[in-house]
Amino acid sequence: MAEMMVQTPEEVIGFLKAQHDLIEDMFDEVLHASDPQAREKPFIELRQLLAVHETAEEMVVHPRLRREVDDGDAIVDGLLHEEHDAKEQLAKIESLDITSREFIRELSKLRKAVLAHAEHEESREFAKLQREVEADDLKRMGTVVKVAEAIAPTRPHAGVESAKLNLAVGPFASMLDRARDLIQHAVGVHI
Repeated sequence: MAEMMVQTPEEVIGFLKAQHDLIEDMFDEVLHASDPQAREKPFIELRQLLAVHETAEEMVVHPRLRREVDDGDAIVDGLLHEEHDAKEQLAKIESLDITSREFIRELSKLRKAVLAHAEHEESREFAKLQREVEADDLKRMGTVVKVAEAIAPTRPHAGVESAKLNLAVGPFASMLDRARDLIQHAVGVHI
């Protein structure tokens, strides 16, 4: 089973790229589960990683690109649109029977969109940050991203794709998500 946390490297770009690789592996784990019932746990872990990963990027990485790069606003706006669409797709998938063909079909579509989005981040956002931001700052950003992920909501929330909204709504959404996760784990019922 894929591990949820990426421990290395310390700087933000390497850390997020490693998470992109982990996300791809986790999609594959869900899609290729031998038993349809065996999809549930890796799907929940994938959903959680997607939620915390995007929240951290929205709170830390995107605002920095807007400040540091001339065309940063346009790049970030495009990425936020992709992130919003992915959150809506994921919400739709969560309402499906995990053992159904439709679940696999929709999750495959989401996988394709998420991996394309990750490639866009790496080629458009990360490459420019690497050129424009000092190595020490990238390392500090890595630390901040890890902190943001530790307190981020564990479920995607479409419409919350900005740093300001994540700061305003994030703590409350995170508490609700984590309470839901605990209840679900305790009673074994998907809520």
